[in-house]
This record gives sequence, C-alpha cells and structure tokens, in this order.
Amino acid sequence: MEFQQISMSHPAVKDVLAIQNNTAPNRFGLFVAEGLWAAKVALDTGLRIDTFYWCQELAHSDEAGKRAHELADRARRTFQVSEKTMARMAERGNPDGIVATVEMPHWHPDAIEFGDSALVLVTDGIEIPGNLGTLIRTLDACKADLLILTNRRTRMSHPKVLRASQGMSVRVPHIEFEDTGEAISWLQKRHFTVYLADTDESVNYRRLDYAGRTALVVGSERYGITKPWYQHSFRRVGVPMLGYADSLNVSVSASLLLYEARAHQDGWSAS
Repeated sequence: MEFQQISMSHPAVKDVLAIQNNTAPNRFGLFVAEGLWAAKVALDTGLRIDTFYWCQELAHSDEAGKRAHELADRARRTFQVSEKTMARMAERGNPDGIVATVEMPHWHPDAIEFGDSALVLVTDGIEIPGNLGTLIRTLDACKADLLILTNRRTRMSHPKVLRASQGMSVRVPHIEFEDTGEAISWLQKRHFTVYLADTDESVNYRRLDYAGRTALVVGSERYGITKPWYQHSFRRVGVPMLGYADSLNVSVSASLLLYEARAHQDGWSAS
C-alpha cells in the first residue's frame, strides 16, 4: 500500500488529536479506533471509516497488514505516517500501525422495536465518561435492549467512553432526547414500567419482578435523577446501604439493577 505521507503538522493529524483530547466540537460524531482490536470492531460492525492512518514500521503481524488493507479499501481517505507521528496520535502503547477515525452508529427512536419483554437503561445527566462506558459494557453483558440518554453531559464518541465500554459503545443501541419529557412520553407510549434508582423511599431491588418492558433510570454522579422524572409517580428502586456510605457508584448500582432485572425476565431467580 502506498499512501500520501503526512507529518505531525498536517490538519488530518490534528483532527485525531482533537478527538482524542476532546478539545473541539465533533459534529460528525467520529471516534478514534486504534490497533487491531478496535479496527476489527469497526470493520465487523460495518461502520463508515472516515480516515485511515498507516505506519507499516509498527505493524508486527500479518493480521495488521490484512486489517490495514480492509480499512484502506473502505476509508474516505488514507494517509501514511511516521512512527513518531503514530505514537503521538495513539493513546495506547502499541497501536499495531493502525489508527482510523470512524463514524459512530446512529439509531432513530421511531425505528426501534421491542418484544413483550424488554430491558432499557436511562442515564440522566451522567457526567463521567468512564462511568458511561462501564454502563454500556454492562448493558451488552446482560443483553439489555437499549440505552437512552437524557440531559447528556458527555459524548458517546468520547475516547474514554469507547475504552471503558471495550468498544461496546458502537454495538449497544442508544438514543438521546434533549427534552426529558419527550423521553418519558416515548417510554410511556411503548408501555414501559419505569423505575427510578433512588435510595430514598425506595423498594428493595430484590422485591420487584421486572416483568414485561422495564426501564431503569439512573442519575448523575453528583445530583442524581432530575426533577421531571419524579413528576410521574414512577416507583423508586434502591440497593440497601448497610454501612456508613449512603450510595454506590452509579455504574455499580446500575449493574446490580440490570442483572436483577435480567434474572427475573429470563427466569434465573429461584421460585
């Protein structure tokens, strides 16, 4: 493969750094895929490859060459970079000579369908990218149907979301509502039972049956769930706090709730 050689000062390199450092608007919703693992995720999911950057000197396997050819065939544009430039662009220590910018997938709310039983997580105002990524990884692990974001504080294309989710942020279906009321209406029209994760005046999470279509709402790390969710008489579900601390990390508590709901829906619970 012979591509145009570019240096550190090239605008295409600066585009990657802006995404990696989250320092500029990302209007095309691109994320940075680096190394064989990320390249395979992008290729297997059929995502649009915007730009492919190749450094043959850092490719230490036949697999890297194979993936490089596949990325080059599908990319809008391709460049060759030096080892020094590749090291500057990549977050990980050994990117296998492969870096690409890839478009995040998009799901439209009206196109999403559910069966009689479904499991949805709503993240309301989650601020820390690592927490959001961990939640997405859990959603994939327990085979949840959808992630809904309200009062979004971090982008799905944030590099820390991608890393913390182990790439599942491009596989787990997700939609976003700018207005919380629209998200609530969307769930109600689809006959979801909505539970708010809250330790105050809550039902023990082991005592609900989660039958049918269930939506679990978790709030931000600092402020919890926003007021609009409390204006609809939704029940509160909580994890008992038996020590001095009054709450769990949001990704930990959501994991407990999601797996409990999945256990009930799939019949794992003892009769």
